[in-house]
Amino acid sequence: MTTATKWNMSGTYFESCDCEIACPCIFLSAPSTEEGDCNVLIVWDIESGNFGDTDLSGLNVAMAAHAPGLMIDGNWKVALYLDEGANESQQAALTQVFGGQVGGVFEIFAGFISEILGVSSASIEYKSQGKSRSVTVGNIAEASIEAIEGLEGSDVTVSGNPLGVVPGVPVVVSRSSINTFEDHDMKWNVSGKNGYYSAFSYEG
Repeated sequence: MTTATKWNMSGTYFESCDCEIACPCIFLSAPSTEEGDCNVLIVWDIESGNFGDTDLSGLNVAMAAHAPGLMIDGNWKVALYLDEGANESQQAALTQVFGGQVGGVFEIFAGFISEILGVSSASIEYKSQGKSRSVTVGNIAEASIEAIEGLEGSDVTVSGNPLGVVPGVPVVVSRSSINTFEDHDMKWNVSGKNGYYSAFSYEG
């Protein structure tokens, strides 16, 4: 009997989609776009992590997803982008983790995916400064968000939502200044739309 490889990772993540603020998809409601679907770019900055003996610290991963209607209904189309700085063993580990093959939250998300459009290596430049987050994925995608200012300058947060990228962790509600993507016959270019960010900690 083969023992499953243990893994863990922690860092920060953000997402930006084409829904109005705050995106209703995480509350299991319909997207707020005219088309009735949701397009989202999600990026993870892995500050520390291991897959067995493979160190994943300092790597980034990005995912673009299209959901045709209620996200909870599935039928997502997904493209995965792995840090071009990852070596062969690191790429294999990231593919297994984010592909949902080795347990954890990504195994749950995998149940919503109907088509994986591709898994490829790309330059992923992730920046986090104050209440802003941004990413550039080669010449494929670019996104930048900033936290909405709440009462007396506090963050506006959502917690306990049933379809969060980081279950059980409050996310900071944000607004995008840019969110562009073009690959695999998927394309969008929006601004002034929804964003979320938080820390993450996963294991499997």
